[in-house]
Amino acid sequence: MNNAHDIVPTHLAVQAMRDNGYKNAAYALAELMDNAIQAGASQVELLCGERKQQVEGKRRSRIEQIAVLDNGRGMDANVLRLALQFGNGTYLDENKHTGIGRFGMGLPSSSISQCQRVDVWSWQNGIENVLHSYLDLDEIKNRRITEVPEPTAKPIPMIWTKIGQKFGDSGTLVVWSKIDRCIWRTGKAIIDNSEFVIGRMYRKFINSGEVKIRMVAFDLDALYNLILEKSALPNDPGYLIEKTSCEPPFNNQAMFQPWQGDISYEATFTINFREQEHEVKVRFSYAKEEARLIEGVNNPGSTPHGQHAKRNIGVSIVRAGRELELDTGVVNGYDPTERWWGVEVEFPPSLDEIFGVTNNKQSARNFSELLRVNIQSLLEEGKTITQLKEELKEDGDPKSPLLDIAHKIHTQLSIIRGLIKAQTKGTRTSEKRHDPYKPEKVATAVTQERKSQGYKGKSDVDEQLPKEERKQVIKETLKEEGVTETKAELLAATTVDDGLKYTFVESPLDTPAFFSVKPRGGAIIVTLNTNHPAYQNLVEILEEDVDKADIDTLRSRLVNSLDGLKLLLMAWARYEDEQPDFKGRQSPLNRGR
Repeated sequence: MNNAHDIVPTHLAVQAMRDNGYKNAAYALAELMDNAIQAGASQVELLCGERKQQVEGKRRSRIEQIAVLDNGRGMDANVLRLALQFGNGTYLDENKHTGIGRFGMGLPSSSISQCQRVDVWSWQNGIENVLHSYLDLDEIKNRRITEVPEPTAKPIPMIWTKIGQKFGDSGTLVVWSKIDRCIWRTGKAIIDNSEFVIGRMYRKFINSGEVKIRMVAFDLDALYNLILEKSALPNDPGYLIEKTSCEPPFNNQAMFQPWQGDISYEATFTINFREQEHEVKVRFSYAKEEARLIEGVNNPGSTPHGQHAKRNIGVSIVRAGRELELDTGVVNGYDPTERWWGVEVEFPPSLDEIFGVTNNKQSARNFSELLRVNIQSLLEEGKTITQLKEELKEDGDPKSPLLDIAHKIHTQLSIIRGLIKAQTKGTRTSEKRHDPYKPEKVATAVTQERKSQGYKGKSDVDEQLPKEERKQVIKETLKEEGVTETKAELLAATTVDDGLKYTFVESPLDTPAFFSVKPRGGAIIVTLNTNHPAYQNLVEILEEDVDKADIDTLRSRLVNSLDGLKLLLMAWARYEDEQPDFKGRQSPLNRGR
């Protein structure tokens, strides 16, 4: 019995722990699955038993019991008892542990967040040697139990041996009953809503074949009548896994592609912590062209696969192969194209303290805080990232080692967002109301006149190459500049077939220059840098106003202004092309920011 002056009265503390921050039943169930995977299970089963009840004058199915079964190593009496204690467990040594468990809060805290009673059966040498213990909130509240009941031999109820598949030589069965806080009322609803989250959390385990997650809803009064049975599919927010829960046609093929810019798809950061080096992996991806440019579809976000991606927006923070959360700190909530990029950050449990992992393994607080900060705003008076890191380190701020990672995500996303925007740029009807190649045609005519006067450019030599070779060279150059495959092919063909000297494109460039000039395949490729402030303040605003204007004269003025800017840039491009000894000379237009 509790002492009247206990610092933490057990019966009150356990009630308070029910509000322990689990977002819903899916996240609470994930704690049980963590334990199973940590115990070496190759199959985990979510078993949802419901029963018809009289509700508001009608017989309706209502969830009565939820179980998680695994074929892991099982627990002996001592470990089973520890597993039902709050804050205790066998994975508490942060210096030795490398798996997805550790905090020792999972089983009891997740269970009581959804129900008032949890029963655990576990066995290590055949199911006939099963041990049982439990927690019951009513008994704790009424002080009938003040410690975890000593495990005893008790057979597993027939319900679970009939429904469960993997009762091997060892394993564990956790059963929730007196369910009073689960927001979903039927087994089917629990599975439908949990599969998306659980498939995302354990996507790496499922995709590798290391773990299979079986999900079953059944009627407690008709055990042989399964309401629903399925296996959880991987749900990859980076959309690089081929077989996933995404909608067709991207359920059997990757919808995104790895980023192959100035860094590889996977960037590695090394953090020195407690005199040891630990690696953090950051992975970037973005939508394939065919996921967004679909014939007859004006809004790719409205497609089934677009709606699937809408539910997976954010930075996926992964610890030891298991996702903690999909953090939305860097997401522009107003922009529907945010669904078309993916970022994954994976770190080992040895960095839990640095990342600020919560005891319910639902977030990494320190890293999330950094993602929400505009790091550029912290770099005052020419301060560098290195100097800022040193300041944080001197202040004892654990976020210091994470600064480089957050900064890379912010800067890389800026480039990827520009590329995503460029994928569909030029496809709107409003952008085709005037001749889209008018500036190129005018500039070509002027160039031909100058050539007749004896002015020669470096690009002129390649005009004699075969057409198909010229097209291929121009196409590959455009792709290097970040232009999509389809658009690059169209521009290359138009340039060569129409006899144009110039190809004008817009793309995010990793350079401070306003535009770049490349003579290739007998043409001059001018790429306007969409990351440059002049783009947002001049070109982009002109284009947006053109789309929104209601007065024809205003629209015409804006379009002509943009054409004039292109002509100006092309004039400078030809000037560079005509200089035989040109070695990177810059005009005021082409200087850094």
